[in-house]
Amino acid sequence: MSNIIIKEKIDQLGDMLIGLFHIVGLFVIGGTIVWSSVHEYLIIMQHEMGFASLKDILLLFIYLELGAMTGIYFKTHKMPVVFLIFIAITAITRFLVIDMKSLVAHDKLNVIVMVLAILVLAISAGVLKYTENKYQSDNDY
Repeated sequence: MSNIIIKEKIDQLGDMLIGLFHIVGLFVIGGTIVWSSVHEYLIIMQHEMGFASLKDILLLFIYLELGAMTGIYFKTHKMPVVFLIFIAITAITRFLVIDMKSLVAHDKLNVIVMVLAILVLAISAGVLKYTENKYQSDNDY
């Protein structure tokens, strides 16, 4: 067997192992997201209040966005980075909702910084979507 044939066989084996790693990794991540979101949902249903609070709903949205990102990657083999931005925006919003009561009057600067962070992230998401639509080629995989 020539060196070229051996190298091709090794490359094929490497490609197969990487593909297998991606599939197993995605199932592990997806299963963890489902397990964690179901666990959190069961905790929410046991609240004494009898309903879900806004912080609970925002947490469920984070799980939903993580699941959607994993599903999109599984189907397209592309990492939708914009979903990470959506998750960050939701996480900051959740932090503001939960901790707004504990922020004291002189801590307004932190609130402004968080709101500016949401604005920067939203602009970044818009730029990403615009460039994705404008510059994506048919050869992208």
